Amino acid sequence: MSPSALPLGDPLPADGSFPQEVLGALPGRAQNPFGLYVHIPFCSVRCGYCDFNTYTSEDLGPGASRQSYPDTLISELDFARGVLDRSGAPERPLSTVFFGGGTPTLLPAEDLSRILGRARELFGFVEGAEITTEANPDTVTPESARVLAQAGFTRISLGMQSAVPEVLATLDRTHDPRNVPRAVEAARAVGLEVSLDLIHGTPGESLQDWRRSLEEVVAMGPDHVSAYSLIVEEGTAMAAQIRRGTLPDIDPDDQADKYLLTDEVLTAAGYRWYEVSNYSTSEQTRSDHNLNYWRDADWWGAGPGAHSHMAGMRWWNAKHPAAYAQRLHAGTTPGHGREILDAEAKVLEHLMLRLRIREGLDIADYNALEELAEIDGERISAAELGRLVSDGLIEEEAAVPTEAHPEGRAVLTLKGRLLADAVTRRLAP
Repeated sequence: MSPSALPLGDPLPADGSFPQEVLGALPGRAQNPFGLYVHIPFCSVRCGYCDFNTYTSEDLGPGASRQSYPDTLISELDFARGVLDRSGAPERPLSTVFFGGGTPTLLPAEDLSRILGRARELFGFVEGAEITTEANPDTVTPESARVLAQAGFTRISLGMQSAVPEVLATLDRTHDPRNVPRAVEAARAVGLEVSLDLIHGTPGESLQDWRRSLEEVVAMGPDHVSAYSLIVEEGTAMAAQIRRGTLPDIDPDDQADKYLLTDEVLTAAGYRWYEVSNYSTSEQTRSDHNLNYWRDADWWGAGPGAHSHMAGMRWWNAKHPAAYAQRLHAGTTPGHGREILDAEAKVLEHLMLRLRIREGLDIADYNALEELAEIDGERISAAELGRLVSDGLIEEEAAVPTEAHPEGRAVLTLKGRLLADAVTRRLAP
């Protein structure tokens, strides 16, 4: 939730207040989940494929050193509370909190705990709130895991990426693969759930390399697995290496083969997909925070470059940590720009995001949204669903109308997950 390149947008008022159309929509979203994303921009090394807003320096200016940054973040949480209070927004305790980066665990666990404690004081947490921090396996110790668990964290998401040293080297990952099971054990010992993050399709990675990574994941038995295909963004070191020919380009067929292997190995081990690139042992161990993104929930993104969403409005903070800190020190919003989605954009986004998740796209809900938006396009018909079923792209059982889903649902098959963008284009008005 903190990409390195910020979009264009309209400026925010200095006090961060919401426009009238958002204020009018907030009461109707009282039952929607509300989450908090906390961006920690520090990394020990910048990986060659990384396009996130991260920095390797320990001191990025006043209010943006590793020592002072926690206080700066807390000042944004205080600012957020004031904006919500002045807006008359309904009281909604946080259902999820996610610390991402960067490498959040480069900060002392006590600092992460202090930030979380202030969030609890300002917003409150729902019962059973999911509270996650990303972590580099090298930075997790039995003591740091204990501090995090005592503070209220419920899950650690470990950036494993691969079990193969040569693949990690290509990705510029510096962690010791042997520390992954040690970090898993440290988290388990204090009652934390564990998620492991993987990347497939690294230049030079063989199918056997990828199988080895999956089998080592299964052996560690995490609650949740994210397995993303590598995307090489322009401006990254890896993009330059591919352009120069020092690394081979990404092969889409290779990535498809590895996705199929991912589904085969993880499904056989008892994991179930709930989003195109995410698997869990049960509904209880899915990432509620990520599901909130795909289900159009609301969240506040704290930290430099972090993105937020509230009732159809998105905004994003100043990108550089020093500029971000300066704005907060001056008592003004750290927000750099914002946009309000029009009705057509909301409908298309609803289509794209709901197709990615296991529960799928409710056709009746989508057609109602399309009519409300007065989009010049045809409703999704039973005939179109039938064609997608015949093409093996959506599940036949889900497409059948029921009392709960009177026009059926579009739920991607394994083939459909490989071609999710094509399915979206076929259903879009």
